[in-house]
Amino acid sequence: MHRFKARIFAVLCVLAAIIAIPAAAANHPADPTRGGAGGRIIRVTTLAKDGPGSLKAAIEAKGPRIVVFEVGGVIDLERSSLKITEPFLTIAGQTAPSPGITLIRAGIDLGGHDVILSHIRVMTGVDGQPHLSGWEADALSTVAAHDVVIEHCSFFWGIDENMSASGPRFNGKDLAEWRRNTSHNIIFRDNLAAEGLANASHPKGEHSKGSLIHDNATGIVFYRNVWAHNVERAPLIKGGAQALMINNLIYDPGYRAVHYNLMSLEWAGYPYVTGEITAVGNVMRGGNSTDPGLPFLMLGGDGDLAYYGRDNVAVDRHGNNLPQFGRYGVTKARLLPANKPLASLAGYDILASGDVETSLLQTVGARPWDRRNDEIRVLFFVAEGRGEIIDDEKAVGGYPKLAETRAPFVEKDWNMGTMTPLSGRYPGDKRGPQEKLSDRDKAMREKAK
Repeated sequence: MHRFKARIFAVLCVLAAIIAIPAAAANHPADPTRGGAGGRIIRVTTLAKDGPGSLKAAIEAKGPRIVVFEVGGVIDLERSSLKITEPFLTIAGQTAPSPGITLIRAGIDLGGHDVILSHIRVMTGVDGQPHLSGWEADALSTVAAHDVVIEHCSFFWGIDENMSASGPRFNGKDLAEWRRNTSHNIIFRDNLAAEGLANASHPKGEHSKGSLIHDNATGIVFYRNVWAHNVERAPLIKGGAQALMINNLIYDPGYRAVHYNLMSLEWAGYPYVTGEITAVGNVMRGGNSTDPGLPFLMLGGDGDLAYYGRDNVAVDRHGNNLPQFGRYGVTKARLLPANKPLASLAGYDILASGDVETSLLQTVGARPWDRRNDEIRVLFFVAEGRGEIIDDEKAVGGYPKLAETRAPFVEKDWNMGTMTPLSGRYPGDKRGPQEKLSDRDKAMREKAK
């Protein structure tokens, strides 16, 4: 009976993709990088965690490079993190044969600069480790990186955060150097960050977290992402950091959604810096794990926050309005309302908040034309108001078991500037002819002509 239900579930997902209303064009300003465009092509030909032909070997290669895949399936990193340090890199998960590339028991620490990461699944998980035992990987974190685009990825079961931008707080002699030496100019676009594990192996205890933007990180953009079933940090912006949030969906946060905190314990001896958040057209919807009365934005710590908000909606699981603002801690931190955006909105397609959920559920995550069971489950549960925060990936079936597949990468079949197929059909695309190209793909192809 369970298999029958699973098959019906998958069929419904395919039908929904075929008949779905086409998503609005996701136009946006020029990305901060072209990654490895113009560099050599490196083919991933094995699902081994390292060695010749592996993703790890391709990442560690030097010089501009575009990483494509001639294999699909699961790469088991055996409780380790891939470390990206060499710049000018494009990782194009969309080139893999179905079912695409899924990293398990894994994290990605992305350093360096000029990197594009697309259409990869990362499923970290507790992997049976004892409570508080110290396995604490992020699914994805930038580490003092800059000029990076993370798009159309699925991040599940992080033990620390699911997708973050981090680095040192005070590396340098003044604020300009602090900001230059930590993560900056990072775009998170069309990603799914779901089910950060709560009471798992993190040494601090409960740690179901969505996204952390570390102190003094700047130029951080969240555009059209979905956070689902994380206790908090959707996102957490820390002291002096600057973030732009456009058309994101936060579903079933636990006891905080968006929050800002400059912690005096971490800033002792340094002058406080006012943080900045610009939030436009975002939606927060409570679920089964959400505290009653949870505000959209909460302010903690000692530092001030400059804030511009427009058309942000927050409702509980029954559709009742929730407050826009609250605070935690009895501190001197102030919310400083701005009368205009603190970051440029020029060039973005910005949907009205009432259109955000329908649009995002069609497009977020890795390979939306070729979704896997966990993505289907989470997105359907978002649509239906179901699901909850979990402690262990076993609660929802555990790590996926996907058969290895192979297909050659044929360069002449792809636009190497946009990494889109010239036929309009990605590997594993089972949608109808009218769904071959998204509006964004069409726009990118026209721009590249």
